[in-house]
Amino acid sequence: MRTAPIAVGSRSARIEFAVCDDLPTLVWLAQLAAIELHPSLATVASFDRPTVLAFDLDPGEPATIVECCEVALRIRGLFAELGLEALPKTSGSKGMQVYVPLNGDLTYEATKPYSRAVARALESSDPDLVTSQMAKSLRPGKVFVDWSQNTLTKTTVAAYSLRARTLPTASAPLRWEEVEATSAGGKPEDLRFTAADVLDRFERHGDLFAPVLELEQELPASP
Repeated sequence: MRTAPIAVGSRSARIEFAVCDDLPTLVWLAQLAAIELHPSLATVASFDRPTVLAFDLDPGEPATIVECCEVALRIRGLFAELGLEALPKTSGSKGMQVYVPLNGDLTYEATKPYSRAVARALESSDPDLVTSQMAKSLRPGKVFVDWSQNTLTKTTVAAYSLRARTLPTASAPLRWEEVEATSAGGKPEDLRFTAADVLDRFERHGDLFAPVLELEQELPASP
């Protein structure tokens, strides 16, 4: 297992982070009961350059992941108009994420305001469904589009990570067909996957998350 010192925060304090880039390290983390893995949006090689634009969709009761699917489809449509691909995954909890792969040279100084503008545009177009504001008092019945994840100091649950619950469910990459079906009349249970489910999905569909790590895209000047 190797570590990497990373400068974090306004004072550039250096913190040693474990670098999990091989199977032995992953096994070591599991033996430490590190059930949930929450990596940065960037890599060690370029820690100030996020590999993706990330939207964390968090439903406020009584909204569920079903409503998140509707918002995810709107995000996909918005970026499709810009000629960009977006990919979804469940959070393994109650919500989901949508990633726009970048894998380029942009820094958080560009991606954070960009994601905020997208979230505000979604809120403006349907304020009864979407909120871009973090206040929990504004969330009931809506989907909070958390654009603030696009920050050097924040992390997001990894694809395939389990969640630390009585019944551990996994953060699972999705096919857009599944998102469409759930939005059109599905139930939250349709997108709830155990470890065994995820292994079966991988056998049938391969690594649905691979394009997030490989696809190179450029953001237009404005959303």
